[in-house]
Amino acid sequence: MANILVIDDEKSIRNTLQEILEYENHKVNLAIKGPEGIDLFKKNEFDVVLCDIKMPEMDGIEVLERILEISNDVPVIMISGHGNIDTAVEAIKKGAYDFIEKPLDLNRLLVTVRNAMERIDLVTQTKVLKKKVSKTYDIVGESPAIRNVKEMIEKVAPTDARILITGSSGTGKELVARWLHEKSERASKPFVEVNCAAIPSELIESELFGHEKGAFTSAHKQRKGKFEQADGGTIFLDEIGDMSLAAQAKVLRALQENKITRVGSDKDIIVNVRVIAATNKSLKEEITKKTFREDLYHRISVILINVPTLNERLEDINLLADYFNEQICNEYGRQKVKITNDAVEELKKINWTGNIREFRNVLERLIILCDKEITGKNVIDFAQPISK
Repeated sequence: MANILVIDDEKSIRNTLQEILEYENHKVNLAIKGPEGIDLFKKNEFDVVLCDIKMPEMDGIEVLERILEISNDVPVIMISGHGNIDTAVEAIKKGAYDFIEKPLDLNRLLVTVRNAMERIDLVTQTKVLKKKVSKTYDIVGESPAIRNVKEMIEKVAPTDARILITGSSGTGKELVARWLHEKSERASKPFVEVNCAAIPSELIESELFGHEKGAFTSAHKQRKGKFEQADGGTIFLDEIGDMSLAAQAKVLRALQENKITRVGSDKDIIVNVRVIAATNKSLKEEITKKTFREDLYHRISVILINVPTLNERLEDINLLADYFNEQICNEYGRQKVKITNDAVEELKKINWTGNIREFRNVLERLIILCDKEITGKNVIDFAQPISK
């Protein structure tokens, strides 16, 4: 059952719509004029709006615009007379879900309302999935060190500035990159990750920029590279310090000119990509060794974000333990285990050389090996701590 708002100055149309929609068990609210409809929309939650185009005081197009300003998730179905088809098409361009001609085809009306409700369900499901994905990539912690990272993300994410994320392995550099994308204006576009350390040097150019059919022995068909796949969105170059000098030169050109060339082609392809890079190396040392281009370093490091090690934010251990406790137990389909205070204190004594990645693995081991409670003794026996 849907809660539907009908805005129409013709009494016969209002009554017909109310009768047929209530027969289908929908709840119907009626408004005679645009301003009255907008006022009702502000005060109530509606699933669908049916709005006439030609009305006194305020026409349907203006009503549509005002409603979408309040909430752009609610489908607005426009009702148009024969002489208003061009206006109805214009309404679709402005964000209306659909339009129905007068005299009303009641079957088409019900199908359109049903489709609009299915759209609402899809939007709701998408929001739920996004929340689940966002929760998976939470940056957990309230220590000063991690708060600084979160504040930096809030400041720079809305810009298109190139960002270099530094930090030891396992600290969560990918999480920072994902949040920078999620909080940017590119959030609805692709986030494409490239692990530069995992791709052989002879293949990285093809991986980044794509190739044409026959460009090399195994190039059996044309292939888009990561830069093209990320067009309009963000490309995350993880472990960029392991990229070959030849690939670095092409990345530098892509950043300077916003264009790339597939391997085996001489045709330029325009790309609009935000670049976020990460490394666990000191790129300045790599520049001294002549294994990393200084000009590329200056291109990718407009903003620098350093992710602290877990040893630098031990006060977050309690929050992290609770977070991973819930996550891991959900994965195993079991109730959360109790983590005692002395267990948390023992976890704080460990030298976390593998950082968050190691911490999660240790906690998963403890959850598996312990029953309903993790104690300090369990941590000593099973976590295999290394003295500082």
